[in-house]
Amino acid sequence: MNFLDINKTETADLRSMIDGALAMKTARAGLSKGAPDPDQPLAGQMVALIFEKPSTRTRVSFDVGVRQMGGQTMLLSGQDMQLGHGESIADTARVLSRYVDLIMIRTFEESTLLELAEHATVPVINGLTDRTHPCQIMADVMTYEEHRGPIAGKKVVWVGDGNNVCASFVHAAGSFGFDLTFSGPETLEPEAEFVDQARARGAKITFQPDVARAVQNADLIVSDAWVSMHDPQSARERRHNQLRPYQVNKALMDDAKDDTLFMHCLPAHREEEVTSEVMDGPNSVVFDEAENRLHAQKAIMRWCLGL
Repeated sequence: MNFLDINKTETADLRSMIDGALAMKTARAGLSKGAPDPDQPLAGQMVALIFEKPSTRTRVSFDVGVRQMGGQTMLLSGQDMQLGHGESIADTARVLSRYVDLIMIRTFEESTLLELAEHATVPVINGLTDRTHPCQIMADVMTYEEHRGPIAGKKVVWVGDGNNVCASFVHAAGSFGFDLTFSGPETLEPEAEFVDQARARGAKITFQPDVARAVQNADLIVSDAWVSMHDPQSARERRHNQLRPYQVNKALMDDAKDDTLFMHCLPAHREEEVTSEVMDGPNSVVFDEAENRLHAQKAIMRWCLGL
């Protein structure tokens, strides 16, 4: 089974992954970071990890997760493969499927992911595209529930750019039943298609450009970097000008509840989209969130392989 997007996966399956991730994290209590899991479901399995985009958390968390579960990894970069430039994506998918048991890809165009999944005969996981980032949001839901209990019915506020991470939060609102408020410039709102899909599933999606009003009664505030490493300088300057009013700082957190959590998928540009005072403050769970990429992705891999 492929894990391509949250909105393409049954809610019951998503819930089983979150519960499985929490159980695997608990089972590792007291073990060293390099120790194998008590259960070794990936023993004898080979996982291809394809990175067309640079990565820290995705690369390390998937690699460590496979190893903890007894499997082996093959790390492949875009330069190693020239995906879609030499051999076609479809042929690459067919060839890799003869060698490995599972493929994770972190790429640019969603079409690359979809073509790979269409032609592969082994499961494919979306490690990130320019359009969505579902593995991150699975870790975020896990982190929220670890700290505050069920996320259903809670108010999540996304502050800033309606990017690929925001898109997967919109998907998750439809799947997990929480309310999502977007606070950012109108020109950077998440895709209407995703919003419509979530609303069709009963999610309450709200747009509130006044960020101080948006965060009132929030259970969770989420932000992300204002610019991508691939954005040209002109785009960086324009985005900074647009997004400067949406910095998450202590004053903004004070407008929310005392127990409102703060998340950021990292890497963060401190003093830009979020201040260090918030990042390192008592409401921040960003490093728990980063750790939980490991546990959530292990659960996703097990689900994909039916283990």
